Amino acid sequence: MKLALYQGPPIGGDIEAGISRLGAQLEAAAAAGARMLVAPELFLPGYNQPELHGALSQPRGGDWSDRLSGLARAAGCGLCVGWAERDGDLVYNAATCWDADGTELGHYRKIQLFGPMEKASFAPGSDYCLFELEGLRAAMLICYDVEFAAHVKALAERGAELILVPTANPVGFEHVSRVFVPARAAEVGVTIAYANFCGTDAGLSFGGESLIAGPDARPLASAGTAETLLIAEVGTPIAPGLRSTQLQDFREV
Repeated sequence: MKLALYQGPPIGGDIEAGISRLGAQLEAAAAAGARMLVAPELFLPGYNQPELHGALSQPRGGDWSDRLSGLARAAGCGLCVGWAERDGDLVYNAATCWDADGTELGHYRKIQLFGPMEKASFAPGSDYCLFELEGLRAAMLICYDVEFAAHVKALAERGAELILVPTANPVGFEHVSRVFVPARAAEVGVTIAYANFCGTDAGLSFGGESLIAGPDARPLASAGTAETLLIAEVGTPIAPGLRSTQLQDFREV
């Protein structure tokens, strides 16, 4: 399967501009043969926009969901994107995945909230989400989640082969893209698509360096610090000799 990953600047709370940009990226991804596009964390309404997280948050199945599902259907390319979800009195840092027909495949709420802003804006999630995607067993994590090896291992133990990760990783944390994500992928033999922002959002600068890391830790595609649409083939077999043998060789003491 061809997978697309969009790295771009934040929308700064401009919902219409954000939805329009996602539509354009979906069309470009579909034209390149991609079946799924992964976009950053809290793309709607914006990551560093705490005053908007509660005010603009939407329920699952609400207007944002309907419009994003429609974009995927119109382009003929699935979409995985982060957004602020309201459920009663609670707001979650969430991500939803729709297929190329606009059907919801999975919905996930971030478990590991990072820093004071996220913990003030959102309630933590408590469940994993796995689903079938073009013949692959897929799952979602969001940003900080993927830095915890236990979460990636738990998904692999449940059969995940591909993990989609909308993220909002600031400048200064480039080690996550360069070291943590490839290591997490190789440790348990999965592919990880890590979609970051570039540019700034209300004074917060993002580091870019989005990537799709294969199960041998090698980048299938990677970005610098500018707006980028990555396309890579995922799910192709990796030679057994290139895979980590740590899981089967591990000895408890």
